[in-house]
Order: sequence, then structure tokens, then C-alpha cells
Amino acid sequence: GTRIIYDRKFLLDRRNSPMAQTPPCHLPNIPGVTSPGEAGEEPKVDTNSLNHQEGKPSMGDDAQFEMDI
Repeated sequence: GTRIIYDRKFLLDRRNSPMAQTPPCHLPNIPGVTSPGEAGEEPKVDTNSLNHQEGKPSMGDDAQFEMDI
């Protein structure tokens, strides 16, 4: 097969091209990852988490699922 080899100058020039400055067209909007997030934004804590259960007795350490009988 044919091997394509790019030199350093060529690759550095491609970094400044207009196509490299724009994001892909069908990229999902994820704040802080694919779009800039707010500076003071902290991850939200889910108050209805499955691990946070008050008033229900524990089934034991080895129980994988809690059952309502």
C-alpha cells in the first residue's frame, strides 16, 4: 500500500484552516463538553437516587435488588 506522510508545517497550517475552527454539524449539545459551560456550574445531585432510601429496612449487604412484598 501507499503510505501518506505529512510534515509538521503542513499539519500546523491545517490547524488554522476555517474548517478546523468550526465544530461538526451534527454534534450534540453537551454543556461543558461540546459547548462552553458556565463557570460557576456544578453537577446537580439527584435527590431521588436509588441509593438514598429513608425509612426502608435494609435487605442485607448481599441483596442486589430491594423487593416489596
